[in-house]
Amino acid sequence: MSQRPVTPLLDTVDIPADLRRLPASDLRQFADELRTELVDAVSVTGGHLGAGLGVVELTVALHYVFDTPTDRLIWDVGHQAYPHKILTGRRDRIRTLRAPNGLSGFTKRTESEYDPFGAAHSSTSISAAIGFAVANKLAGRPGKGIAVIGDGAMSAGMAYEAMNNAEAAGNRLVVILNDNDMSIAPPVGALSAYLARIYSSRPFLELRDLAKLLAKRTMGPNMQRTAKRAEEYVRTLASGGSLFEELGFYYVGPIDGHNLDHLIPVLENVRDAAEGPILVHVVTQKGKGYAPAEAAADKYHGVQKFDVITGAQAKAKPGAPQYQNVFAAQLIAEAATDDKIVAITAAMPSGTGLDKFAAKFPDRTFDVGIAEQHAVTFAAGMAAQGMRPFAAIYSTFLQRAYDQVVHDVAIQNLPVRFAIDRAGLVGADGATHAGSFDVTYLATLPNFVVMAPSDEAELTHMVHTMAKHDSGPSAVRYPRGEGTGVAIPEAPQVLEIGKGRVVREGKTVAILSLGCRLQEALAAADDLDARGLSTTVADMRFAKPLDEALIRQLALSHDVLVTIEEGAVGGFGAHVLTYCSDTGLTDGDLKIRTMRLPDVFQDQDGPIAQYATAGLDAAHIVETVLGALRHNSVGVVEGVRA
Repeated sequence: MSQRPVTPLLDTVDIPADLRRLPASDLRQFADELRTELVDAVSVTGGHLGAGLGVVELTVALHYVFDTPTDRLIWDVGHQAYPHKILTGRRDRIRTLRAPNGLSGFTKRTESEYDPFGAAHSSTSISAAIGFAVANKLAGRPGKGIAVIGDGAMSAGMAYEAMNNAEAAGNRLVVILNDNDMSIAPPVGALSAYLARIYSSRPFLELRDLAKLLAKRTMGPNMQRTAKRAEEYVRTLASGGSLFEELGFYYVGPIDGHNLDHLIPVLENVRDAAEGPILVHVVTQKGKGYAPAEAAADKYHGVQKFDVITGAQAKAKPGAPQYQNVFAAQLIAEAATDDKIVAITAAMPSGTGLDKFAAKFPDRTFDVGIAEQHAVTFAAGMAAQGMRPFAAIYSTFLQRAYDQVVHDVAIQNLPVRFAIDRAGLVGADGATHAGSFDVTYLATLPNFVVMAPSDEAELTHMVHTMAKHDSGPSAVRYPRGEGTGVAIPEAPQVLEIGKGRVVREGKTVAILSLGCRLQEALAAADDLDARGLSTTVADMRFAKPLDEALIRQLALSHDVLVTIEEGAVGGFGAHVLTYCSDTGLTDGDLKIRTMRLPDVFQDQDGPIAQYATAGLDAAHIVETVLGALRHNSVGVVEGVRA
């Protein structure tokens, strides 16, 4: 085991109040120690690294200058908040990040008073900060709302909706624009830092207000507008902030986000300013201070456990292909013979496999940024013009575009194809990224076809089927991670819409599986057969439309019917139960049980452990069947039919 880093200053700080007792001259060393501790911790846990490395100095400066937690510091997305967690009483648990019963990989209200707002989806911070600021203003309480938002998150419309409403918060709102990728303004240096300090200072702000007052008294309206435009033009040349000024912010920056001698005085001026809201443009480097991260193309955005000295990450054992790559491979094959196929992603090209599609078809790949609403309506527009768009979006992120799915796609019956990645439980990312609800929120919509493969071969068939389905919207949901290792078909089939398949014949128990619980269903069938309970297993393939003929056949010929799915209540099982009720299949002795995710938000754990906790493994299927039979008129002795 490697020795922990030596961090004498960091060892004296448990919470931000301790940090604020240090002299400013110690902050450079303190930030270096914090960065060292961050690298060492994430080398043990894995997780998000590059983003946190980029905000070490900013984290130190914000907690040093502002009165947290009275001032509410909100980290957009939250994957860059590991340094913040170390500084806010959680250093002793930082090596439990993303582990069962450990610290969340994102900010979480139940974890600390220093996490005032939970976040793992992008672009919510400004809205939340305005809420905190206005609430304190109305109640007459101290406390600012401080939002730290990355330039990538600024691609989402929600950030601009919030800024358009920011005036209500006045000087209680501070937005830190953490620009770590594509600088909005020219490179920073001593001059821009000096200008930022001047622009944020009280004398300048007071002088600016005095100039406005004099202009109103001495100039006509046209001259006032001319003077305002001149000031904005000069400041735009120096800083590039006119967009934010037009949205009602006083813009300060850009400043070097790694230079504490620049950051501290600017933030102190912003803290004390009577004018507001204020946006501070800070330029940082993702992966800063750790050479392997700086050299990596992705700046070590998300890493496995790694060796601190070399940066070499632990390699996963080779296994079956990942579902995202199976999807991408088949989509590439479809596009090779159909020039109407296009692919759309919302800032997740590698996560969805569309980076591979883009390498083959760059002109037919569209990354719209963190803008799921736009992605869906953009796809709808392309479908309306005769294209065959595939929108590859994580289940948890597609939730953000539900109105567009309903209004722009489903009502108009447009053939948009949704490839829904990360369906079901997702392991270490926890509840914020779990794809629990997509079957429920899609299968309720008229015109939709909703599919779920049981393995990677089935996914290949379903992508091919979607490519040929032009009569309305369709969706296929599939999990994160590896498939089962089955052979990928060289010539995929067009599946008959709404038709499942029986993969195992029995007489007493029927298990209707949707998605990747099929292997657990088959294992449960082995157990039940050993107990004398002959079991049928059906891979239903479609949550909508249901295979009503198959359901009816199995319901009439079996004593117990169990549905199982990797989704929340209201999904596949609910639709099966509704069909059985509507057609009188529940009026006799048939026992129906629906197995789905529990009505809770599950914390992070390994996926296998998560599904066991959720009661969706083979053992729980057997238990469910035996429980149903005990309540049946059929006699059961020690779990075996008499």
